[in-house]
Amino acid sequence: MTYPSFWFSQLADIPGREKLTNNLQVDVAIVGGGFTGLWTAYYLKKLDPNLSIVLIEKEFIGFGASGRNGGWCSALFPTSLEKLAKAANKQSAKNQYLAMVDTVNEIEQVLKVENIDTDWQRGGTVTLARSELQLQRARNEINHYREWGFDESYLKLLNREQTHHLMSASKIYGGTFTPHCAVINPAKLVRGLAQVVANLGVKIYEQSPAVGIEPHLVRGAGFNIEAKYIVRALEGYTSTIKGLKRNLIPVYSLMIATEPLTASVISQIGLKNRATFADFRNTIIYGQRTVDNRIAFGGRGAPYVYGSKLNPKLETHLNTGNDLEKTLKELLPQLKDVKITHKWGGVLGIPRDWSAHVLLNPKNGVASAGGYVGDGVGSSNLAGRTLADLILKRDSELTRLPWVNHHSKKWEIEPIRYIAINLGTMLAKISDKIEQDKSKRSFFSRLFNLLLNK
Repeated sequence: MTYPSFWFSQLADIPGREKLTNNLQVDVAIVGGGFTGLWTAYYLKKLDPNLSIVLIEKEFIGFGASGRNGGWCSALFPTSLEKLAKAANKQSAKNQYLAMVDTVNEIEQVLKVENIDTDWQRGGTVTLARSELQLQRARNEINHYREWGFDESYLKLLNREQTHHLMSASKIYGGTFTPHCAVINPAKLVRGLAQVVANLGVKIYEQSPAVGIEPHLVRGAGFNIEAKYIVRALEGYTSTIKGLKRNLIPVYSLMIATEPLTASVISQIGLKNRATFADFRNTIIYGQRTVDNRIAFGGRGAPYVYGSKLNPKLETHLNTGNDLEKTLKELLPQLKDVKITHKWGGVLGIPRDWSAHVLLNPKNGVASAGGYVGDGVGSSNLAGRTLADLILKRDSELTRLPWVNHHSKKWEIEPIRYIAINLGTMLAKISDKIEQDKSKRSFFSRLFNLLLNK
């Protein structure tokens, strides 16, 4: 078995699970062996141990984004407060964000109770401002959250010295800091959670792809599953199911990891508490210091594939990988002579309005969650708890959050979305190049945000 990320190389033993070859009848069928499906199974079993639940995965548990991501267990949520308020009201929007803060606490508690080792360390997130323009973006973000009633315990503005104290990067003007994030090894989390779920009585099958999802029925390759409820937990792989190519599009995000760093280099960089890090550029970047003192660093930039198709070659897209290494060593000059030992990537799911969702259709029993836009480690736990309440018909604070039963409109037909998405990626890169050391936002940056409706 070939494993898709650096994170899997840190696991001692990765046993496979059996393939489904016969028809089944169950209470709940879950399609997708990542965080969303596993958290849903976990909370359903905790709330009702008598439920019969089966989870199927096309490849193996953690094959998708759940085993490949940047390892941020954060309170970040992809949908803006304004969009959430428009769908409900201002307090509901704020409740959604506060629920994400609670989610980081919830995951930490589950890891302790279930004894899942994920290399967890709660060091928060520092977002660097590396130009006057980026510093203004940081100030605008702080002001925005203050207007919504979030104080410094949620997000704090840092001056140059405070930022350097956390992370000694180049060209620091200031930054922001939130304590609501922990670093993890995501492969350890997804594999550990799967074992806990299996021990609770959930039957997990690998190498068992779904080819169609219908009311109360999952059609597979050599099997059918009849169920009262079906949970579609496919995120970036949603487009592989017939009729869903325009619901969530797969976009590749790539990562690199350095060799283990010396104590001298670590002391120069900082990140004493293993805070995750990013900056205020247009093209998303993200990083962490791993438990064995590497820097794992990722970002967007790989091209979108026509027709929402998957292309495994893009997981190691040469130009994007080279750009990531160049960006990392410009950000942290202390790494100029450090070797890059791992390169990998994966797909995340993006809805047309960049708004995550949790859905349950009570008429046909089909549920889904996703559209996390890269913030799925935390959001998937909240989704799992919410889906469990919806399926069990529990009226709770979670089922009243504004992302519940939110329907994003579909992406445009091809070639419109192919042109628009790849144009947006190009505009983000151009904007970042133009805006280096600038104090004003570029025209290309404005066009980028307008094009993607963010």
